[in-house]
Amino acid sequence: MRYDDRRAAGRLLAEGLDGLRGRDVLVLGLPRGGMPVAAEVARYLGAPLDVLVVRKLGVPWQPEWAFGAIGEHGVRVLNRDVIGDAGLDAAEQTAVEETERAELERRVRGYRQGRPALPIAGRTALVVDDGLATGATAEAACRVVRGQGAARVVLAVPVAPVHSIARLRRVADEVVCPSPQEVLGSVGAWYRDFTQTEDSEVTALLTGAARSAPHSPAGPPRLPNREVMLPAAGARLGARLVVPDGAPAAVAFAHGSGSGRHSPRNRYVATALNRAGLATLLLDLLTDDEAHDRHNVFDILLLARRLHAASVWLRGEIGLPVAYFGASTGAAAALEAAALSGSGIISLVSRGGRPDLATPAALTHVRAPTLLIVGSLDAQVLSLNRLAADRMHCEHRIAVVPGATHLFEEPGTLTTVAELARDWFTAHLDRPTAGSPPRRSA
Repeated sequence: MRYDDRRAAGRLLAEGLDGLRGRDVLVLGLPRGGMPVAAEVARYLGAPLDVLVVRKLGVPWQPEWAFGAIGEHGVRVLNRDVIGDAGLDAAEQTAVEETERAELERRVRGYRQGRPALPIAGRTALVVDDGLATGATAEAACRVVRGQGAARVVLAVPVAPVHSIARLRRVADEVVCPSPQEVLGSVGAWYRDFTQTEDSEVTALLTGAARSAPHSPAGPPRLPNREVMLPAAGARLGARLVVPDGAPAAVAFAHGSGSGRHSPRNRYVATALNRAGLATLLLDLLTDDEAHDRHNVFDILLLARRLHAASVWLRGEIGLPVAYFGASTGAAAALEAAALSGSGIISLVSRGGRPDLATPAALTHVRAPTLLIVGSLDAQVLSLNRLAADRMHCEHRIAVVPGATHLFEEPGTLTTVAELARDWFTAHLDRPTAGSPPRRSA
């Protein structure tokens, strides 16, 4: 099938997306060729349209070999395997990112003409391009919107090779392509008119979409969502705070080694908690400079002090009781922080956690009801969780997610994690006081 032009391709592509009508969808076009396609999709769905500018981070001596990608609002997604294989040090990574960040910001200013980006967090992000060849840019785009808190990521393209579609299903919740090809050749070969899209057309499409948008946003109201800097045990830490109206409690996230507030998995869980009415604080427990020292990444007591200080700040800022969500090594930090005298933590959830890295004294002194979520295929960590649980005197439970490995990358497993965490937190909003007899569940 050959398309007359990008607009015709967009109209046909939109018909396969009819199931998204009436949902809280944001259509995001990849510049430049993806924007005319995206504009037709947005018009058909009656959804808002924005541009998604991403920049791949290439290894300096082999730029096509991407070690990560960046997007707006400081989002950065890194491929630790490539960084290790290439032997990139922190200075080399920073130099590449600074160059690409400057170019990204230049393009954003030109396209948006001073308009703010439309919010992505909690919505379905529909990423649209005019076709895929290698799919590298589309993969970066999907990772970036996931990092910006999208509840669901759908990638839609008029034409793509079958092997690229299969690979991109690992980073997008759904890939829609009406014309998959065993042998693609070039994307342009599938269009009768593949004239280059100019920057001026991208700007005009965005301006037109902004003018036609209703004055009051459709769908559910956007959640208060702001980046903050908070003082914590000798440092100022970056964090993202989301507080739904009427939230009964807040959940502070302690990320695992090498991760931070832009962690796609933790942002996915945070969005599910926000939809259940809970506030969330996604924060970096280390500064950028500190994170480059691997000793700091595994300094559980330092991380625990930072998390405790952040929870004190959080209670003072929004006046709500606080719970913890810890991932990997962050779970040990959360347990240590919860064990501190007077911490007042109402409940705790660990995802793929390493509670064995917490001190034995901390495990015995935790009073917050604790849920330990582990993948059934993560055999070593499951064993370590069981050993740690034997030391705990508080109400606690181990939840094993079938078919999940350590990072819960298998389809549906992270959704299960989010549901388990949501149910645990909401069930323990009014837990007994610290003096009450602890309960234990299997």
